[in-house]
Amino acid sequence: MLRDDLKAAQIQAMKDKDKERLNAVRLILAKVKDRDIELRTSEAAGDDDALVIDVLQKMAKQRRESITMYNEGGRAELAEAEEKELAVIEEFLPAQMSEEETTAAIEQIKADTGASGMKDMGKVMAELKARHGTELDMSKASALVKASLS
Repeated sequence: MLRDDLKAAQIQAMKDKDKERLNAVRLILAKVKDRDIELRTSEAAGDDDALVIDVLQKMAKQRRESITMYNEGGRAELAEAEEKELAVIEEFLPAQMSEEETTAAIEQIKADTGASGMKDMGKVMAELKARHGTELDMSKASALVKASLS
């Protein structure tokens, strides 16, 4: 399980005295625990790895946005710190689909659902997330779906 991998990485970072990695892994575990607390009231627990992957994807997206803002603002040292955290986060994410694989998946979903125009974008995006949500950056996939349907 992904959660066990994170705990093992935390222990290894402590043994290696790697403070930056340890801080990043602790941050990930804290976010996962926050999500666990949020979900205590819901009935459906769902897949644990999917929950952790969702948290990791959101954290990665936040880091990418921060890196862009810091670079635009001339704060290279802060951007570098974010890049290091992003590298640790991406270690635990499953391999992401390439643009070609994503396009092929979109075309398959269009064929399966009979989607033909922009009015079907929501249907295609929902199915894409259901089938490949853990392997995709949905913001990038959104642009590909829009291009495919227009």
